[in-house]
Amino acid sequence: MISIGRLTAADRADWEALFRGYIDFYQRSQSPEMYERAWSEFQDDTRLHALCAKVDGRLVGITHFLVHVSTTAPDVCYLQDLFTLPAARGKGVARALIAAVVEWARTQGCSRVYWSTQATNTTARRLYDQVGVNRGFILYQIDL
Repeated sequence: MISIGRLTAADRADWEALFRGYIDFYQRSQSPEMYERAWSEFQDDTRLHALCAKVDGRLVGITHFLVHVSTTAPDVCYLQDLFTLPAARGKGVARALIAAVVEWARTQGCSRVYWSTQATNTTARRLYDQVGVNRGFILYQIDL
């Protein structure tokens, strides 16, 4: 049974381990201050939001998301990060987290939920192709 909910203070260490796994997957690095900043924002739950998935009381997945304005629709929800423990993959954890973000966004009056992933992330894309629509956009970025 997968339970989805907000992160609690007791989840701090397990959340960071999962978030580090996400950062490692994308071959990036973060300073300790950035982990602390993210955790603080999730606890405030105003600008950045987070949900977690637990199985038998154990944290097995996380998602981070935010709402922003749009020029062409009511506010939209960007699902920024999604990560599950490797042992939890293929068991509905990521699907449940996405569904929970969608429901949360619906209650906030958002017009859509969207996310991006690397083209080579074929495992995740199998799920994403089932729950969302790939509209063919290509993401560009300028680091500052």
